[in-house]
Amino acid sequence: MAPKSQKQKSSGGQKNPKRDKTKQALPDSEEREPINMESMGHPEIYPLVLTTQTQEILNCRIDKDITDEKPYILIKKEDILADFQNRGAVSDFYPVRKVIQEYPGDELLVVYDKDFRYGLNFYLIGTEEGKENYLNPPEVPEEQEEYKEHTPEDVYVYKPPISKPWVSLGSEKEIEEESVKESTKQITYMISRKRSEFGAPIKFSDQNASSVKDAYIECTAYPDRHFTLKQLEKDVGIQGVPKIKDTSTQTRWTYPKNAITQYYPRELSEEEKETFGQSKSLSDFLNNTSISVEIALQQNEIMNTFIDDWKCLAEEESTFGDKTDTHLKEYQSFTDLHTLTEKMVTSVSWHPTIYGLIAVSVAVRLSLEERVHFSGKLLLQPSLILFWSFSDPIHPQLMLESPDDIFCFKFCPSDPNIIAGGCINGQIVMWDITAHADRIENIKTGGSRRKKVTLKPMFLLEPDSNKEAMYIRHCAVSSIENGHKKVITDIHWLPDTFEINRLGAVFENRNGICCQLVTCSADCTICFWDIRPQKALIQQPIEKKKEEHIEIPFDVPSTFLHLDLSWKPLTKIRLSKGETSLDHCPTKISLSEGDLLYKAQDKILAQSKAVKAGEMNPYHNLEGGLANHLKPIEDFCTKFFVGTEEGGVIYTDWKMERDPETGRLMTKKPVSLYTVHDGAVHTVQRSPFYQDIILTIGGWNVAIWKEGVMTGPLLQSSCAPKRYTAGHWSLTRPGVFYIGREDGYVDIWDLLEKTHEPSLSQNICITMITYIKPWTFSAKQQFIAIADYYGTLHILEIPWTLSHPSTNEVSSINYYFEREVKHLEYVEQRKKIREQEKKEMELELEKKKVKTYQKSKEQLEAELKLDYESYLELEKNTLVNLGFIKVKETISFVDL
Repeated sequence: MAPKSQKQKSSGGQKNPKRDKTKQALPDSEEREPINMESMGHPEIYPLVLTTQTQEILNCRIDKDITDEKPYILIKKEDILADFQNRGAVSDFYPVRKVIQEYPGDELLVVYDKDFRYGLNFYLIGTEEGKENYLNPPEVPEEQEEYKEHTPEDVYVYKPPISKPWVSLGSEKEIEEESVKESTKQITYMISRKRSEFGAPIKFSDQNASSVKDAYIECTAYPDRHFTLKQLEKDVGIQGVPKIKDTSTQTRWTYPKNAITQYYPRELSEEEKETFGQSKSLSDFLNNTSISVEIALQQNEIMNTFIDDWKCLAEEESTFGDKTDTHLKEYQSFTDLHTLTEKMVTSVSWHPTIYGLIAVSVAVRLSLEERVHFSGKLLLQPSLILFWSFSDPIHPQLMLESPDDIFCFKFCPSDPNIIAGGCINGQIVMWDITAHADRIENIKTGGSRRKKVTLKPMFLLEPDSNKEAMYIRHCAVSSIENGHKKVITDIHWLPDTFEINRLGAVFENRNGICCQLVTCSADCTICFWDIRPQKALIQQPIEKKKEEHIEIPFDVPSTFLHLDLSWKPLTKIRLSKGETSLDHCPTKISLSEGDLLYKAQDKILAQSKAVKAGEMNPYHNLEGGLANHLKPIEDFCTKFFVGTEEGGVIYTDWKMERDPETGRLMTKKPVSLYTVHDGAVHTVQRSPFYQDIILTIGGWNVAIWKEGVMTGPLLQSSCAPKRYTAGHWSLTRPGVFYIGREDGYVDIWDLLEKTHEPSLSQNICITMITYIKPWTFSAKQQFIAIADYYGTLHILEIPWTLSHPSTNEVSSINYYFEREVKHLEYVEQRKKIREQEKKEMELELEKKKVKTYQKSKEQLEAELKLDYESYLELEKNTLVNLGFIKVKETISFVDL
């Protein structure tokens, strides 16, 4: 027992020094004052650290006694004083013991600081007034509550500086003396060389300085196509009397030359023609030269004698040359730094006539539930379409406002100042930026509108007058009740060559401009719209019209005022599944001429020049109503392709037909339906080179179709490593198309190189690619715009190998598509043959079964007897081979 007692004493001796140390530390801690939050404006708050043991002792455990709904607890003053007596300085409340001892009340308020606002996990309120303010906060007016939501509690209050008169002490003279001033105007030169000279051997040679004028080489002047000089005023002096001036000079006429003018052609008379045609000299000439001409024609069929060998050689080198020139090169990027909310790019479109100007629509990155939850805040934020210029990558040049986020928009092919867009709420919005055309023309990259313009790297021109973006309001919005009910996923202008009526019949366009639109939406409908005013069935009285007159804001053009809030679709199509009451949900559509390039560019330029000259814009004087005397267009293809949300590709007709039972107009059944993609279809686009070739992208694969071939796609890729989100055909190479993925990569397909996988994959960004749009600036320079989910627009330069086609690429790709069509026909024929063979085999089996049932009783007994005899013969042979029966015995057995 003695060792144990000694051990206990020793253990007790180890504990006592700690208590002694704490007791010795008591006077020091008493001298220190408790730390409060007086610097943050809260002197009644004292931060504390409450350990798990203290929480167990005082019953203030987190997530049990203290929750998010009730983050505070009232602790009796007696319990804390008892904790002082039990644990002394070890107690977590010891740093504020002076505040607790002097506290007048019986209960102290301890609050759980979950976000560590004051630095520790708990804090104590040391006054009764602070406790009452926390438990019963005073009522705050509504205006202050709204301000509180937007501003945190502890925000630094900015005090503006007080302006004082400036007192000169002579510093401006020193600054003026030390400042550097340019004496001459800076001149910018761009030096370039031919591509064929890259990598060529360099040869240096001597040059006689005396042969060059003034011992220097002159840089000759050249016309700058990027410079635009607009003549605003011209001062011309006119005099009624012509000026007469007599001049004389002494010249030496050393080279006389005769000049003659012939007014009428010299022709032979009819008699001279007959005599000359029957002459022997002509017949001898034809007989002698006919043989050589025939030989030359035969040689020309074998080989083209007029081919340019040097040109073909350069094309071959550029196509199959250095593979390092196949990647897309980063050129520029655009990001809206002024918007505080996180937005993504939904649609991109290059300006049809102004090079270096691109329009982008943005939308908030929110799900449906989040949009409903934050609907009030979203109304305060403008929904915009931004116009970016290469000359200013930071500030947008124009901002088109809309009532809700835009998910698709298109420039009008007849007038690029007219823009139509589709909203997330199902409305169509129209803008007219004709009044701002001069502003965006002044910021363009060059004065020439021709395609020979070559962009300089990161333009040196940066106009100071375009720093502030201009907000432009919409001039018309469609009716909410009669339009789409969900987000509009695609929009197209109908060409100016035709128009349709309510039944879907095609007629000649009487206006000569694009006046109709087609849209598809997630509400399973496809609508056709007409922007012209419709004739009212009953004319309203004049007094009623005066009452309904609404004043138009000065900054909104009245081009489409007749459509605002009353615009209804001309006709509506529903793609029913037939078997059930559900319908197909279209995401993208492609008409027969919907995705062609702007071939009428010269027409647009002519119209814009006519408007500048003072002529009336055709969109400002639209005819009213749809007339009945329009000339119908025969043999017009009214079928089009539709991509659905389920991954299907539908080929259907927009013409309506009457139900024979009810007499109502209804949509025709789809011509074909194929579920090829394993996700929503994001791209349905016709090839710019072949009118009957269509590219569809959706899910994890891509497919190419041919209009008129109902057996399936010509090309169907395998599953990609990541989901496809966007795509587009190349504008210059018929066998190249670009596909964007959700991981930020772009797959570049080249059908001349590979047909089973992309020829190149390149990383562009770290997030999902939402839109791809290429554009040709000149014969030497092409760009592609790639938008991502984080709202950044990347502009990349397309290399030479992906932008310049080879000599016979159009015919080669066409031949490839024809081979695939023949392959599909062959596969379809083989399927029919196999089905026929299968049917024949089944018939033979049935015939055999029938024959067995039709046999007589005697035939069955004879067959059984033959089977039994063959079995006995097999048994004898087996026994003889095993040695159980000898041959003689078998013979005797047989004899017997």
